[in-house]
Amino acid sequence: MRLLIYHVFKLVLMAMATTFLFGENAVAGGFAKDGAVQDQIDDSLNDAVSRIRNQLPQGDSLTHCIECDAEIPEKRRHAVPGVQLCIVCQETADAKQSANVGYNRRGSKDSQLR
Repeated sequence: MRLLIYHVFKLVLMAMATTFLFGENAVAGGFAKDGAVQDQIDDSLNDAVSRIRNQLPQGDSLTHCIECDAEIPEKRRHAVPGVQLCIVCQETADAKQSANVGYNRRGSKDSQLR
């Protein structure tokens, strides 16, 4: 029991010393720089926007779907320049794509251990 109390007391003293030396956020944030969480959020958003922009169709719109050969409505061809899929095939492709979306692991300590 005394050993347990000693270790708890030691941890509390270490936490207090760390707070004194490095500020209040040092205990909760470890040695990460200020704003590291926001940087990771920003990186995740930027990656998602880049991925979506790269997937946007470019060029002339097709009159028929490349998957099922169904006619693509004229309004869709004008609304989405470079469209190649009908609505049904596009929904199927989007569902497959969303299953593969990961998350930003650049700031994750676990990713550095693997």
